[in-house]
Amino acid sequence: MVDTQVLDGTQYQQQPQQSDKSQQVYQQAERLFQQHPDWVTFFREVLGTEGVVRRYYPDHSSMASFEKTEEYNGIQQMVAKLREQARSQTAAQEPTRVITVRMPKSLHESLRAEAHDRHTSMNKLCISKLLQMIDEQLVPNEV
Repeated sequence: MVDTQVLDGTQYQQQPQQSDKSQQVYQQAERLFQQHPDWVTFFREVLGTEGVVRRYYPDHSSMASFEKTEEYNGIQQMVAKLREQARSQTAAQEPTRVITVRMPKSLHESLRAEAHDRHTSMNKLCISKLLQMIDEQLVPNEV
């Protein structure tokens, strides 16, 4: 929504502020969440590469700012709730892909132990970790 302001008899359009944009994104996500989609559909439509979040925050810096908002946290909570209710129809709607990740044995064992402690599979645990935002400073750059 674009607000207008009148100054000296002239009408000016104002771009939505950051908080307005984040609220609009959250409201769109909430409307979809209320339709009880599977988590993959919700992720694709809201957080995916062509989802509502990327349309509102197309560049890295604006996306990084959005990831620090309560609205983003709320959207992450919606994804988590939908994942708890995972349906078998998900696979029929969107194909899955497999990646191979090389990691030290100690990290693998740590993930396996964490999955066991959380009473979940390593696959679900790793997907949960991949869905979370990470601080840019914690990701090493390729040289």
